[in-house]
Amino acid sequence: MRDVFLKLIGDFLSTIVFLIVYALTGDVVIAAGFAIASAIGSVIYARVTGQTLDAMAWASLALVLVLGGATLLTNDPRFVLIKPSIAHFAIGAVMLRRGWTARYVPQIVRDTIPDLLVITGYAWAALMFVLGAGVVAVAMTGDMTLYTIYISVVAVGAKIAAFALQYAVFRIAISRRLNRQAVTAPTKAAALL
Repeated sequence: MRDVFLKLIGDFLSTIVFLIVYALTGDVVIAAGFAIASAIGSVIYARVTGQTLDAMAWASLALVLVLGGATLLTNDPRFVLIKPSIAHFAIGAVMLRRGWTARYVPQIVRDTIPDLLVITGYAWAALMFVLGAGVVAVAMTGDMTLYTIYISVVAVGAKIAAFALQYAVFRIAISRRLNRQAVTAPTKAAALL
């Protein structure tokens, strides 16, 4: 489980850096610069340590470079408000790739419930599209309080709730499949005798 959290933190490091620097400085340009630097630094670190970078890691880097660069060029608060929706849509599109979730789960999940793993991958993609549409809708209202609540509470809360639900479903599904296999194994062995 530790590896899963480290991979997730690695994928979202630039976003975390952006939020922290922006909260400390209130300057979009400085925060975007730090986010870009952290994303590039993460890729360099991965390459130097011999880690392989999959499509999700490259997509994350591309998003940071494109969106961070646009933020640096425009310094437009409307772009910054809409920016998370672009990230949600792009990540949702990457999540449509079959089997993307495999890198984030323990081996027992990949071995025991591969069919459910594929379904949850598509569910995560759907969640990203819904959250992205919500960002657009809330950003267009121009209400900064509502926007801040949506981004920091609703969007983050929905992801945490989805993760918790996925964890519970995986635990139950794995237990049931392993119990079913344990029950059928002696029956099959008896039939062979």
